[in-house]
Amino acid sequence: MTQEIDAYRPVVGDRTVSTIEEAASDVADMHILNINSTYRGGGVAEILDRLVPLMNDIGVKTGWRVLHGSPDFFKVVKKFHNALQGDDINFTSMKQQVYLETNEAFSTYTHIDHDCVIVHDPQPLPLIQFYEKEQPWIWRFHGDFTQPYMPVWQYLEQFVSEYNRAVVTMDTFKRDSLSIPQDTIMPSIDPVSLKNTELDEVTKDKYLKKYGIDRDKPLVTQVSRFDKWKDPEGVIAVFDTVREEVDCRLVLLGSMALDDPQGPKVYERLVEQVEDRDDIILINDENDILTNILQRESAVIVQKSLREGFALTVSEALWKQTPVIGSQVGGIPLQIADGDNGFLVNPHDHADVAKKIIYLLQNPELRQQMGENGQETVRQHFLITRQLHDWLSLIHQTRQHQS
Repeated sequence: MTQEIDAYRPVVGDRTVSTIEEAASDVADMHILNINSTYRGGGVAEILDRLVPLMNDIGVKTGWRVLHGSPDFFKVVKKFHNALQGDDINFTSMKQQVYLETNEAFSTYTHIDHDCVIVHDPQPLPLIQFYEKEQPWIWRFHGDFTQPYMPVWQYLEQFVSEYNRAVVTMDTFKRDSLSIPQDTIMPSIDPVSLKNTELDEVTKDKYLKKYGIDRDKPLVTQVSRFDKWKDPEGVIAVFDTVREEVDCRLVLLGSMALDDPQGPKVYERLVEQVEDRDDIILINDENDILTNILQRESAVIVQKSLREGFALTVSEALWKQTPVIGSQVGGIPLQIADGDNGFLVNPHDHADVAKKIIYLLQNPELRQQMGENGQETVRQHFLITRQLHDWLSLIHQTRQHQS
């Protein structure tokens, strides 16, 4: 089904749609290109999957290409990603060679004659070196690199400095050392997508039965990639404390991004940890309908990340009127107003995380009020129509600045 801007009128109103159409007219003559490293798995691919068709629908010709790389390349860039979030790594010349050669090879058969190029995250970052840059290039980093392993950041910074602008998720992610302009665009959810739209009870019952999820106990759920930074093992430790006070069930719903070679190892450890337990359900399936249902049917959603770029799963759950207990890291505090639509916690303080979960499980009226507040938070700040307008404005501004 073609994605159309008119589908959002019942959610955001005619005025918002008209504002978007007016902003689109400023760049309607441009051809935009997005480049990232995977078409499926993780928030970046999900955002592009919804945003690119909308750009085309409003009259801005927009493309999306995916960087091709070997397993060795994706192991290297995963280490780079972890290093940007604080991990020390063995930063060898061989890793740098694999990184550069993969990007150079991709450039030989990826012809760029567009009016604006948007490169997402570190994987395709060096591409800019292999083209005669005749148009503005924008680097969009979706993670948190406020405390990076400096040798890796200093290496990557040389490529970033060749771009016209950098875009980050929040103001505190900006780097003082960068010589190019930096802008902030927060991610968003799509309220009319299969993951976020209303579902009927028949569909809910069918999927819960299919995955063996009973409604006999309150559900506590975390929806996240199987990634050490999402701390699923820490969630299990917290849940064990919660179970001492409240009879409930934990669901860990995750998937593995195609460009993340570490995901299977995290998942295998979890399988061993929850084996023979009937109070924990582990699901490895990137299923939008199941995600939608669990975020609606759970009493509490947890996002116990140790590092985080934004965590769209928080806004997804808030949109469905489910309170969220989230770590005070990355973009999560932008979405959770502590005590209003959920609770912010220190992810390392397991006792406090458990205490907050227990409190919500024991207070259904509070959960309902927080849920209503959460949906309004997302309506005001975190819908795709806002992000769409932000990008249109930034592209227009970038072109004006270059000319």
